[in-house]
Amino acid sequence: MKLPSQPSGSVADADGPEDRLRRFVTIWSRAVFPVTATSMTRQEFERHLLPPARELSRALHARPFDTAPAHRVGQALVAAHCTDPDALARSLGVVDAYLVLYCGEEQDTGTEELRARCARLQHAMAAGFAQALRERTLVEQESIAHSALSARSAAELALHATESRFRAVFDGAAIGIGIADLDGNVLEVNETLTRMFGGLEQTVLSRNIVEWSHPEDGPHVWRLYDELVRGEREHYRVEKPYYRGDGTVLWTNLTVSLLRDAAGAPQYQLALMEDTTERRLLNLRLRYEATHDALTGLPNRTLFFERLEKALGPAGDTRFGLCYLDLDGFKVVNDSLGHSTGDRLLVEVADRLQSCVTAPGEMVARLGGDEFVALTTGAGTERKVAELADRMLAALAAPISVDGRELTVRGSVGVVEGPAGERTAAEVLRSADITMYRAKSAGGNRFEYADAEADARAITRHGLTTALPAALERGEFFIEYQPLVHLGDGSVHGAEALVRWCHPQHGVLGPDRFIPLAENTGLIVPLGRWVLQEAVRQARFWQDEAPGGRKATGPLRINVNLSPTQLHHPGLVAETVDVLERSGLEPGALCLEVTESALIGADDDLLKPLRQLAEMGVDIALDDFGTGYSNLANLRRLPVSVLKLDRSFTQGMQQHPADPVDLKIVEGIVQLAHSLELAVTVEGVETGAQAQQLRELGCDTAQGWYYARPGAPDRIHALVLADAT
Repeated sequence: MKLPSQPSGSVADADGPEDRLRRFVTIWSRAVFPVTATSMTRQEFERHLLPPARELSRALHARPFDTAPAHRVGQALVAAHCTDPDALARSLGVVDAYLVLYCGEEQDTGTEELRARCARLQHAMAAGFAQALRERTLVEQESIAHSALSARSAAELALHATESRFRAVFDGAAIGIGIADLDGNVLEVNETLTRMFGGLEQTVLSRNIVEWSHPEDGPHVWRLYDELVRGEREHYRVEKPYYRGDGTVLWTNLTVSLLRDAAGAPQYQLALMEDTTERRLLNLRLRYEATHDALTGLPNRTLFFERLEKALGPAGDTRFGLCYLDLDGFKVVNDSLGHSTGDRLLVEVADRLQSCVTAPGEMVARLGGDEFVALTTGAGTERKVAELADRMLAALAAPISVDGRELTVRGSVGVVEGPAGERTAAEVLRSADITMYRAKSAGGNRFEYADAEADARAITRHGLTTALPAALERGEFFIEYQPLVHLGDGSVHGAEALVRWCHPQHGVLGPDRFIPLAENTGLIVPLGRWVLQEAVRQARFWQDEAPGGRKATGPLRINVNLSPTQLHHPGLVAETVDVLERSGLEPGALCLEVTESALIGADDDLLKPLRQLAEMGVDIALDDFGTGYSNLANLRRLPVSVLKLDRSFTQGMQQHPADPVDLKIVEGIVQLAHSLELAVTVEGVETGAQAQQLRELGCDTAQGWYYARPGAPDRIHALVLADAT
């Protein structure tokens, strides 16, 4: 069937969703109107199709997804007299080719899922069309049956007047009609039924009904037949297959009615048959397309979930094993060689994985993108699932040739194995997905077994990630301050602002639990801005409340950490200036801490905002110094004024006597820093012995549990001076 050509211009030329929907309706009406038996004009017919088209568009994006609207659309076609089989085929062709194109513009769902939804909508639309057509046919069948019965009864009273009328109905009907006695012997058939069985009338008349059994007959079919010939029921309807003379299968909607004589005794049985073979084949084709991946031909997510849910159900196998595979580095292939090459690579990968699942109870499916999943069931899955994972990884070991290129791909596999009936399919797949990412983070080209504790940690991380934006809006974050102490006189030099999260379920969380999540989601920028505002406001408050001697010796400094993402944020300088100006805090009272690893290999573009802040008077501290393996010569070009020595260099000073190697290293760093006019701050000071050693080595300031743990801002001057160890 040839569909109307696409209107000139692109879909984007339309003014909005309603205009695109009307274009879709125009294409639909042009395709279907020529084969529609209706008195409407084409313009009227087009307006008639607008509400069904709108239902399809809404169903495409509905959440949760539901195919019921498409089922109603199929029924509406029959109600509009679009009963020609070609009308359904053309309608399905238009929906397949144009629904996603014209009604999927404002996508909140991926294109691949939209295509899968479109296929399921076509299936439902065809089912609705078939149901409505069948119901309409059954009404006609009942009318014909009534006419036949009336004709037979009238024939006994006036045979010469009714015989011709009955023959007209019997021979001219568009459905197959047959009459048999109560023993099942076929007495008479019309031409339509003869054609349905291959065109030879004698092959039908010479048979008994009980010979027309088929392996797919349900036990209820022949139970209903027995009840009818005994006179216990007047009629029944079933879907029944038959073998034709050439061995092919004829599928029918069969209605059998009991004919009684004038005294009411059972006399004959009347069979009305509608040929549904083509419709069934169409449904099977749509079912296949809805449950198989269009690119690789493997079962898709829908069919895999059906199989997995069956395996996990009460009637399923006792145990199961699942392998969730994701290709390592596939994105590089797509980005560098193009999606066409990537698709051909996926087809070859699918063929190789298909060859790995040869045992009974095994299957492999493509979930989407470069994600594949394999399932094994039955006894011994503990051993079989490990062997299956090994076979899948081994299948990818040899390079794959695509367009003359030898491409090497590897995979990471998450393995879940266990008894059926304990978890849902969604829970099993989620666990496999989490485990797959654990295998990928461990280097890839391997498989890992699912671990309940690791799953719980991953789920908790996901929960924290999704809760972060709302937590900032609800004010769940707060700041604790840890004093920075002058090693020379023991006075408080300033404080480092340390953000905490008061989570409703998990309690108070340290930055190590949520800062990496904020980095990955981009929330670190608004969170960092809030920390800077609160810390600067607190520092200004300390200055206003400090004794007069504090202002004479300089303002109390506040140290605020900057993440790598914040360094790349274009508004860093402007926002910092704005915060300082609004609070009235002098730039020299603010120190921004940047980790050494964030500045390794930094170019001038990255250093430019830090230089601008340093020129304003803001101190820049190089945090965790000594852990990033940076070139010491780079210190001269970095706009830093403070080196913050990592605690790993001072741990050896907790013992007595102190580790001489650590002493030499710290001494060398201090001398280097001072020669470059840099101050040295040491973190992690936990004992008085450490503090004394660092003072003798010339370090300027320190912080740690020896002085005070992080706490509320009103405790900034309360130094405990107690050995934490």
